[in-house]
Amino acid sequence: MFRVKKSAFGIFCFCLSLAFISCASGSKTGSRNAEPGWIRDPYSKYDKQTNVAAVGSGSNRQAAEKNALGNLVAIFGQAIYVDEKVSTLYKEAVSKGIAAEWSDFTAIDNTVATSAGLDSLVGAEIGDAWNNGGNEYYAVAVLNKTKAIQIYSNMIRSNQVMINNLINLSDTDKYSLEGYSRYQLAATVADINYGYGNLLSVIGSPALAMGLGKGDDYRFEAVSIARAIPLNLVVQNDPSGRIQGAFSKILSGMGFQSGSGNSRYLLDIKVNSTPVDLPNNQNKFTRIEVSADLIDEYSATVLLPYNFNIREGHLTQSEADNRAFTAAERKINSEYANILNGYLSQLLPRK
Repeated sequence: MFRVKKSAFGIFCFCLSLAFISCASGSKTGSRNAEPGWIRDPYSKYDKQTNVAAVGSGSNRQAAEKNALGNLVAIFGQAIYVDEKVSTLYKEAVSKGIAAEWSDFTAIDNTVATSAGLDSLVGAEIGDAWNNGGNEYYAVAVLNKTKAIQIYSNMIRSNQVMINNLINLSDTDKYSLEGYSRYQLAATVADINYGYGNLLSVIGSPALAMGLGKGDDYRFEAVSIARAIPLNLVVQNDPSGRIQGAFSKILSGMGFQSGSGNSRYLLDIKVNSTPVDLPNNQNKFTRIEVSADLIDEYSATVLLPYNFNIREGHLTQSEADNRAFTAAERKINSEYANILNGYLSQLLPRK
């Protein structure tokens, strides 16, 4: 009796083992071969009326998810494209807390605010991911329309409040570098808003995008402000006026009025040229040092320092002097406009 039970028990265990192996083998094969339908058509799982979806692939899951999010952005095409410089300036304003000073950012999450460039869509999520059992991974990125409408409409309202606050200026305050910087930031925010508005239009809510201005509307006004700002030039040790002439040309080219009358802003230019003796060298040399500080005389603050020195030589001292001044003019002409433009474009206003 005992032997029969033992034999029956052994057969039972053997059959159970076979069943387990068979089940495990079948499960592994199924996961490898059963490709989900959303890979070929994401809307087979995610309702097209309520979602925008895109599939991506890659050699690992992270790459597949990144590809899916990129493909989701591509659905909207150039309609939501934002220039990288605009995006960077907007993110800087948010990260430094400047945007919060000019708007009501309590209505939206700060993470949402910093995702400005639309290279990734705020509110987009990875819905599913699948691996074929090898090195092929798939993922689907999904943007829920209702969620997107709520997020981006809040962003638009908050940004519009910021624009209105930025350009709310008296004439005295408007025609200053502060006023100029306010309109430049307003232009940046308007560009961001325009992209958000286009996205809402694409997903079926064009009414929320109506009446949004473009950034260029505010940039043109910023140029008009610059043209109305007098900027005094005070120059020392520039007998022929060549250095002053170089700076004046750049300022007028940027729209500023340059002169020597009363003004809040001053470009304080100092020139120092000295002969240099080099041992065992028959040529004569001249070193020229130039400094040009942009000063706000209301606050007695140097807004933008600029300085350099150059040495030039020739057979005669007079020609060495001439070459030094020519080299200084060339350097000013080649770089100061970019330096001043860079400063002005990064000038973020504070309340």
